[in-house]
Amino acid sequence: MYDVRLYLSFLDEQKLSRNTISRTLSSLRGFYHFLIRNDLLDENPLSYISFKKKQLRLPQYLYEEELEKLLRAAEGTEMLDYRNRALVELFYATGIRVSECKNIKLQDVSFELGVILIFGKGNKERYVPFGHYAAAAIQEYLEMTRTELMAKHQRNHDYLFVSRLGDPLTAGGIEYILKQIMKKTGLTGTLHPHMLRHTFATDMLNNGADMRTVQELLGHASLSSTQIYTHVTKDALQRNYNKFHPRAKRDSKKQGE
Repeated sequence: MYDVRLYLSFLDEQKLSRNTISRTLSSLRGFYHFLIRNDLLDENPLSYISFKKKQLRLPQYLYEEELEKLLRAAEGTEMLDYRNRALVELFYATGIRVSECKNIKLQDVSFELGVILIFGKGNKERYVPFGHYAAAAIQEYLEMTRTELMAKHQRNHDYLFVSRLGDPLTAGGIEYILKQIMKKTGLTGTLHPHMLRHTFATDMLNNGADMRTVQELLGHASLSSTQIYTHVTKDALQRNYNKFHPRAKRDSKKQGE
């Protein structure tokens, strides 16, 4: 027991997050269970240790004006600009994960129905709709970029998004592209595909979508994974209240004086 508490103190001194400590202790507890099942230990020392509650990390998302800057920064007339614009539009339109985006194939996209067949975690299938802006950006990319790159580098595959050499775009490649676009905006911080996923979910809820619909679109197995966005929407409600309610605006002015 003393060794366990000593180890807990060591973890705490490392300034690790509660989530990291919780995962570490969970693995250790599983190891102790293994020892008990094999008669190598009589009891689990961690049974007497209470785990700290996991800290809640609110998802980071883009405000409307930040999103507009990002979309403008993705525009251009160079060959790869069409691809980059299509990526940003698609991420915001669908909320898909980067791992899902890189695996999209041409036959998965139906412009007629306005949906994409997505293969999510555990290879679970779901259809995700996409709007006019994303459709137009993808079609322009296919005409102006993908066809030419595939022919130029003599590539033959059916992945939707390709690199400058015509190869299937990797997750790392997608993240790099978004970081470069973010630099053009003049905004601080780093843009990750998950931030556009968070923005998609937040905007859907703020505009009246129900939780179950957002859960299905995001491909969450559990509703609890989606419920974290309610904290974000409450924050948005508070900001709008402070901005538009007469007395709230008056109070804000007083605080600024």
